[in-house]
Amino acid sequence: MDGTNARARTGEVDPREAADRLWALASPVTPMAIRAIATLRVADHLKDGPRTAAELGASVGVDPEGLARVLGYLVREGLFTRDGDRFSLTEVGAALRSDHPHSRLGWFTADGAHGRADLCLADLAEALRSGESAYSLRFDGSTFWADLSDDPALSRSFDELMASRMADLARTLVGLYDWDALEHLVDVGGGDGTLMRALLRRAPRLRGTVVDLAGPVALAGEAFRAAGVADRADAVEGDFFEPLPVHGDAYLLCWVLHDWDDDAAVEILRRCAEAAGVGGRVLVAEYGDEGRKGRGNRVSELDLRMLAYFNGRERDTRALSDLASKAGLRLVWSEEENGAALLEFTPKGE
Repeated sequence: MDGTNARARTGEVDPREAADRLWALASPVTPMAIRAIATLRVADHLKDGPRTAAELGASVGVDPEGLARVLGYLVREGLFTRDGDRFSLTEVGAALRSDHPHSRLGWFTADGAHGRADLCLADLAEALRSGESAYSLRFDGSTFWADLSDDPALSRSFDELMASRMADLARTLVGLYDWDALEHLVDVGGGDGTLMRALLRRAPRLRGTVVDLAGPVALAGEAFRAAGVADRADAVEGDFFEPLPVHGDAYLLCWVLHDWDDDAAVEILRRCAEAAGVGGRVLVAEYGDEGRKGRGNRVSELDLRMLAYFNGRERDTRALSDLASKAGLRLVWSEEENGAALLEFTPKGE
């Protein structure tokens, strides 16, 4: 019996094909080549048409011969085309332009918060051995958040990425809850206020406050003024491991808890519960249970990043409820749409 035909009938994979598949999955060449081109902002120099490696090298300040080799490799991967000695972007490669409507540039640049942090994945094996975060191992014992605090450029790149992501998520979250039923919502770790602005547009009677670190708070204040909602919104500097500086009737944690291990997440929830007090509520937005079925690979990938960056994790509704219980809260309501879940907690005993 022919071995190839027999494997085809039984659904077995040819061992050589399996090994080749493993090689394709494990090779770092393509992702690192893409990230090099992103860091150099090469795609922005091709928006007006084809250029040679010599022209591109002069524009971005690198060796043109080496650049031609990287671009030549990425032609094979479908990011560029080549006509003679001139390179052009494909539709896939165009997503590395800064002005692309769905640009991925900021996620890949080695001088941005996300692309830089991804380098720690090379230390994942040692992180699993030691229990430390891979980020801390890679960057001399520092933490992601400490580096953002120390480097305004890194912080700005992170805020821009989060604002872009939150703008997409906000379109779902605004319809998941009766925001007009609240008087004063405090968005804890609310960044530049992107979500809060969307909620204020949806709920004209709502007042809102963003609590975050100094950099995001400054951006949020400017954004509220520019949006004409400064009479209903403000931004206050604070630390969610300390007593929260603002009293509201509801506290929102939107994709915050996944950045932290269980002990830290409980402490954040406890601070929100203390601030909310009797009659208050704590709202938590994370990826939902149903979303994991439809977007399992994406959520699983994010879970590994949370592990590597922070020793954090993605959690389902049950895990979030268990953490909330330790903080003196109980789940009273939840809703999910488009992979995003919103959970409402109130103090136990109410």
